[in-house]
Amino acid sequence: MVSPIVRRESTQHEIDPVAGLSERDAIAKIDRDGYNELPSAPSHNLVLMAWSMVRDPIFLLLVGGGIIYWILGDLQEALILLGFVVLMMGISLYQEGKTEHALEALRDLSSPRALVIRDGQRKRIPGREVVRDDILVLAEGDRVPADAIVLSCTNLSTDESLLTGESLPVRKIAAVGDVEMARPGGDELPFVYSGTLVVQGQGIVKVRSIGSQTEMGKIGNALQKVQPEVTPLQREMNRLVNRLFGIALSLCVAIVVIYGATTGNWLKGVLAGITLAMAILPNEFPVVVTIFLVLGAWRISQNHVLTRRTSAVETVGSATVLCVDKTGTLTLNQMAVQQLFAYNHAENPQPYDLALHSQMPLPEAVHALVEFCILASQRDPFDPMEKAFKELGDRSLANTEHLHNNWTLLREYPLSPDLLAMSHVWRSADDKQYEIATKGAPEAIANLCHFTPQQQKILTVQVSEMATQGLRVLGVAKASLLDAPQPFLPPHPVLTPEHLPDKQHDFPFQFLGLVGLSDPVRPTVAAAIQECHTAGIRVVMITGDYPETAQTIARQVGLQTGDTITGAELDGMSETELQQRIENTSIFARAVPEQKLRIVNALKDKGEVVAMTGDGVNDAPALKAAQIGIAMGQRGTDVARESAALVLLDDDFSSIVQAVKLGRRIFDNLRKAMSYLLAIHIPIAGISLIPVLFKLPLVLLPIHVAFLHLIIDPACSIVLEAEPAEANVMKRPPRNPKEPLFGRKTLGLALLQGGGIFVIILTVFAIATYRKQGELDIRALTFTTLMLANLGLILSEGSTSRLSLQILKSPNPALWWVIGGGVFFLAIVLYIPFVRDLFSFSFLHPIDLAISLLGGVISLLWFELLKQTSKTRL
Repeated sequence: MVSPIVRRESTQHEIDPVAGLSERDAIAKIDRDGYNELPSAPSHNLVLMAWSMVRDPIFLLLVGGGIIYWILGDLQEALILLGFVVLMMGISLYQEGKTEHALEALRDLSSPRALVIRDGQRKRIPGREVVRDDILVLAEGDRVPADAIVLSCTNLSTDESLLTGESLPVRKIAAVGDVEMARPGGDELPFVYSGTLVVQGQGIVKVRSIGSQTEMGKIGNALQKVQPEVTPLQREMNRLVNRLFGIALSLCVAIVVIYGATTGNWLKGVLAGITLAMAILPNEFPVVVTIFLVLGAWRISQNHVLTRRTSAVETVGSATVLCVDKTGTLTLNQMAVQQLFAYNHAENPQPYDLALHSQMPLPEAVHALVEFCILASQRDPFDPMEKAFKELGDRSLANTEHLHNNWTLLREYPLSPDLLAMSHVWRSADDKQYEIATKGAPEAIANLCHFTPQQQKILTVQVSEMATQGLRVLGVAKASLLDAPQPFLPPHPVLTPEHLPDKQHDFPFQFLGLVGLSDPVRPTVAAAIQECHTAGIRVVMITGDYPETAQTIARQVGLQTGDTITGAELDGMSETELQQRIENTSIFARAVPEQKLRIVNALKDKGEVVAMTGDGVNDAPALKAAQIGIAMGQRGTDVARESAALVLLDDDFSSIVQAVKLGRRIFDNLRKAMSYLLAIHIPIAGISLIPVLFKLPLVLLPIHVAFLHLIIDPACSIVLEAEPAEANVMKRPPRNPKEPLFGRKTLGLALLQGGGIFVIILTVFAIATYRKQGELDIRALTFTTLMLANLGLILSEGSTSRLSLQILKSPNPALWWVIGGGVFFLAIVLYIPFVRDLFSFSFLHPIDLAISLLGGVISLLWFELLKQTSKTRL
């Protein structure tokens, strides 16, 4: 609740806490003071990117080759190699820039959110856009975005252990008069600090310090030392690269020694070693993995799902069970009051359906029920249910005495795990009335009203009838302190909060009735759940609603019906019994957040890969325990978001399904890229090695391998990364997350593809040698065949299920650029005399082109044959 007191601050303009800053003022403050960001390491600029590339082995090898050509007196070869260095650096800068832009977009999305009041309206903004003098609304579970002074609060406590080391939460009070910010530590202070956590209550605060000026900012330099996490896939790739690197270097040294010792030309031996090193060093593997994961996270964010941990990109496509909340995820979270069931002591009370009487005024019998629903809610509600009560009151009770906008809230009793009910104590404007309004779970309200077993039985029947209609049911009660026993009545006429009891049970509550709220199902959910079923993914609903309500919603969205377990039943189950029943359970009803952790662990013990949604502070342990924790971005707390691997920006279940689909596509395309890299390096390494071993003229020189890299690198990080999902991506079972990227089938297929190209170009090389063609002829013929086979491999790798001609009908634009560019530059090096001489090629006649083209076609047919026979390749 916003305090009615407007405090004067030592600023030029007085800020009204109700209205907050204007957007114009906020923008002006950002321009003047900068963003609310802690000190951090600078983002990669052009110079840093270029320096990291200069240290890449391929660049070092190219420069080394250029130096050797310069020593040999071949200045043209040296310059052309250095020209390739510039070209490859340009391609790498483009890739790095694309990755950096994706990371920047993800950083903007992942900035903590803040609820501010601007121009009189509440709105959520990135925490980095908070400015001095902003009015913030804090609630339980929020991470405080800036140092601020408390203007008003209700039971507000924060965890400041991050700054003070004290593990216990500290209580906050509202500031009185002009106060200056003080250091953190201790109870009853009117200050909150950036980075601390609201563990209880709510408050309205005014920002005094942002960014590096906050208490957190003063120690923020330590954050620069935090290193990005290494994902399991990156660890696997690093292990593979480390093993291959030693083997590659050993082979290169051996080639230098063998060639130099047998021919006596040690400089050419070094060139042969450099060529082989460029052909087989696996430096692209970790680069491609990093690019895929970063761009994958960015692509997922375009579908309203923020990836907070890169490892989630690998795991999300492996999910076998999706555990989701009902309210706001399967439904729209747009509550509307549909039924009112007033207990007005009639012998046979009947529910009043607002949908059937939409054009009629509310009968007097339900006025008190609506009145105390509103009194048990916030004055300016943010919760969808409380919004529904307020809208109904504004519409139906505007001209009655049942709205009490001038009453004063004395105390709030929040919900607790032990009692699912909340109460507000109000004092009338004339100080003569003290009313308590409470709402919550019907059984909790019945408990507060001390229902007899017979009354509880009748109530249960009525709640079940409303729940079977898909309604969310709340109970409402009231109490008056004038009816309360001593010592709660004060000796003086004005009651203060100190006179109130500590527990809600101490009030003499009178049951008023039940309220049924409807929440429409999201229109996209039914199709998304059907897609999950087709993809072999179980969907499990976890809700605090009654079983009947949950089952009604399940039928509406097409959720496969199975067992339903209530929270009470879950508490009474042993782990063994839960293990037996959870396999056939699709609904957990009347469940509390603390039980989610047990559900997650039970599913994991069954070997499932669990994706779990959550939004509250109590959901954090389950979100951490699940392989894929998914926090709600709109209604979720900061604690939940920090514990989760993914954040659902629109709280829509269909976005989770899209993230799963994208996760499968990303892994598929990454596997294609890795398979392509392995396959194309086999013929390059083989044709570099054969002439050395058999004392034949060298076919490939560093310049030729560099030219091939101009095609290979974009093919991996641009073409294959952008390939659309396979048609069957959501029609197959989830992938085992323990399955390596290079499984036996993937590795075998890559070896067969690369081996096939090697056999073809070796055949062309042998034919040319047999015909006693010159060295330049042999080199041009063999290189052209290798280049065409490489383009065919790129085309074939675009899909594991479609034929290459089908891919050409609807390729991604990057495929046209890479294949078209490859053919264009091949024509230049073959038929522009100056460039042809630089590449040490001869003029290719039509018969030579026909041989090369035939070799390329045969290789493409070989790829297609392998694709058709590899039925289970993923």
